[in-house]
Amino acid sequence: MANIADLPLKHRVFLRAYRFRRLDPVPWTPLTKPLPECRVALVTTAAFHLPDQEPFDERVRGGDPSFRVLDIAPDVEGARARLETLEISHRSDAFDVSGLESDYNLALPVDRFHELAAEGETGVLHDEALSFMGSQTSTGRLRKAFAPDAAARLAGAGVDVAFCTPV
Repeated sequence: MANIADLPLKHRVFLRAYRFRRLDPVPWTPLTKPLPECRVALVTTAAFHLPDQEPFDERVRGGDPSFRVLDIAPDVEGARARLETLEISHRSDAFDVSGLESDYNLALPVDRFHELAAEGETGVLHDEALSFMGSQTSTGRLRKAFAPDAAARLAGAGVDVAFCTPV
């Protein structure tokens, strides 16, 4: 686990001065059925995108609030090979991408969720994952435009629960 003292001075100063927002009440929807019966979607803030998708715009002040849809369907020919080509366009220089470059499962645990589903611990994994850029310091556009679109996309596909990997 990282310690704030391990970070470079500019990151320590930023974190100490940053005005973190609190959500009150915390948005929450309880499950209406057991997890093994739920359709599960993966959502990551690793700024993953496929080579043929537009990268996240690292120049957007406050962070690019858009998202990318990643096809993770296991029955699609070449799905694993396609996931191996994931690119990262994250804007934070405090984020070490080397682990994700060697194993996308660290932030997009596709293989782990297929294993959990096969063991009956979770329901089926949705064929699409959503990828956002992390390190959002200005979340207004994300909350007002892109997050509702992402939620509607998942709900429209019958997703019961989303597993988010914050990066």
